[in-house]
Amino acid sequence: MMSMLKFENTSALDAALTEKVSSLLREAIETQGSASLVVSGGRTPVGFFHQLSQQELDWSKVTVALADERWVNADHADSNEKLVRDNLLINKAHKAHYLALKNSAENALEGEVACQRALSPIKRFTVVILGMGDDGHTASLFPESEALERGLDMNSGLDCIAVTPLHAPHQRMSMTLPRLLKSQSIIIHISGASKQQVLTQASAGDDVMELPIRAVLQQQVTPVTIYWAQ
Repeated sequence: MMSMLKFENTSALDAALTEKVSSLLREAIETQGSASLVVSGGRTPVGFFHQLSQQELDWSKVTVALADERWVNADHADSNEKLVRDNLLINKAHKAHYLALKNSAENALEGEVACQRALSPIKRFTVVILGMGDDGHTASLFPESEALERGLDMNSGLDCIAVTPLHAPHQRMSMTLPRLLKSQSIIIHISGASKQQVLTQASAGDDVMELPIRAVLQQQVTPVTIYWAQ
């Protein structure tokens, strides 16, 4: 259920990914009346965000959410919401509905219930786009994190969990593995040789606690396509 598309550069990848995602969103709007898109933060998706924001589709029927969010205010430089608002929810996409993982709770753990409630109306995402760190994490499902086992538990009944990373700043709210897999399709968007090495390593073993991305790559629930640029 996994395939990989390789591109010579990020520009070619961004164009192809934009075409694919906009097609999936249009199809969902036509057949279901609405669509939902889960994206990830970081530098990698910024060019894709800009291209997608210019696509002609009924953005008022699209809900955009993040796979994970740092527990900071939306105007903070480290906020994934700020990244999405500045780079995706612009141009034609400014009409999309944004579903925030960060809420008014003092910390991420106290915010879990409200986050769960916010996510529950969306039964199945149209498309989930994930990144991957050099440590094999995706969303905020980090190796060695105390929250990891809970985040990967397919029977937890949880859509989101609070995470305190060992080697990164800020508390996080992360969608869980079962919530991320509750999607029509999953796309992993990566670039660079180091990320391909991590993928090769992930494919060679089966310990999801060592490299959490394995839990996405090796599951049989939702089709996964990797978009990788050199």
